[in-house]
Amino acid sequence: MKLSRRHFTAAATVSLAMPSIARAATTELIVAEPLHGTGYLPLYVAMRQGFFEAEKVSVKLLTMESGSGHINAVLSGQAFAFIGGPEHNAYAKIKGAEIRAVANVVDRGNVYLVARPGVAVDPKDMAATLKGRTIAGGYLGGTPNSITRYIVGKAGLKPIEDVKILEINGAAQLAALKAGQADFATVSEPTITQGIRAGIWGEPFYNVPKELGPYAYSTLNVRKESIDTNKDAVAGFVRGVMRGLEFTYANPDEAAKIAKADFPTMNPDDLKATLTRTFADELWSKKGLISEQSWTTAKSVVMAAGLLKQDVPYDAIIDMSFVANA
Repeated sequence: MKLSRRHFTAAATVSLAMPSIARAATTELIVAEPLHGTGYLPLYVAMRQGFFEAEKVSVKLLTMESGSGHINAVLSGQAFAFIGGPEHNAYAKIKGAEIRAVANVVDRGNVYLVARPGVAVDPKDMAATLKGRTIAGGYLGGTPNSITRYIVGKAGLKPIEDVKILEINGAAQLAALKAGQADFATVSEPTITQGIRAGIWGEPFYNVPKELGPYAYSTLNVRKESIDTNKDAVAGFVRGVMRGLEFTYANPDEAAKIAKADFPTMNPDDLKATLTRTFADELWSKKGLISEQSWTTAKSVVMAAGLLKQDVPYDAIIDMSFVANA
C-alpha cells in the first residue's frame, strides 16, 4: 500500500487530535519484548501517558530475554504482540504461521561501526578499510551481526575469507578492542559513549541509520487471527502507539523524564547520550508507518546474512491498514 506523505500526515494529525470512540470495556493486551531497552521508549511513553487506556486497551509488558521467546509468546497466544524485526514474520510465514506487522517503532538500523585508535579508516572505501580486519559484530542471528555481514557484502568482501567477525556483544566488544583482538565493533548506545569515554574507540565512522536509511528494525507484530477477530483492540493499540511516537518527538524533555523513570539504574550520562543520538539520527518512526522501502532494506540484510532463504513480499507480512485508518 502506498500513501503520499501529505495525505498520510494530514490524516494522522486529524485523527490523533480527535477523541477516540469509547468502547464498553478495557481489553488487556500483553506485549512481549526481547529486552527492556531505550530503543522501545515510544511504547513506554504511550503506556505512561495513558494513550492506550484512552483507546480502551491496557498494555502490559512481558520481557523475554531468550532468543525467539518473544515471537513464540505471540505464536502460542501467550502474548498479543511482540516488538522486533518483521523478518520474524517472514520466517514464520515460510513455516506456515501468519503474523503481521501493524505499526513501526524503530525505523532505522540502530547500530554504528567504530574503530580502535590507530586503525586506518576510509568511509569512502569500505573494502580497503575492512579487508583483513576483525569486527566484533554481535551474535550470529542477531540484527547487528546481520548488518555487519551486509556491510561486508556491500563492500564486495566475504565474511571469514576477507573479514573475521567475532560473535560477541556489549562489554566483550569493549574488551576485544581494548586488547587489540578486534579492529572494529558494530555497536549502539550506550556502549558507543562508554567506549569513547574509555578511549577504546572514537566516534562512529559508519552511521547505519544514515547509510541504510529507512529500515523496519523494530515493529509491533500481531497474529493475523487477532486482526480478523479483534479489529477494535488492534486499532486501539495502533492508535496508542502512534500517539506515543508523536508525543516522544514533540516533547523530548518529557520523554527523557519517562526514560529516567523506566531505567532508574542506568547511568544518567549514558541515558543522555543514548537519547541525544537517537533523536539526532531519527531512529524512531514519526507516525508508525512501515514503508515498502524499510522492508526492502530489512529483507536485504537478513537475506545477505543467509537467515531468510526466500523472498517474502511486503503485503504478506505487513498490514498498514490500521495506521492508514488512523
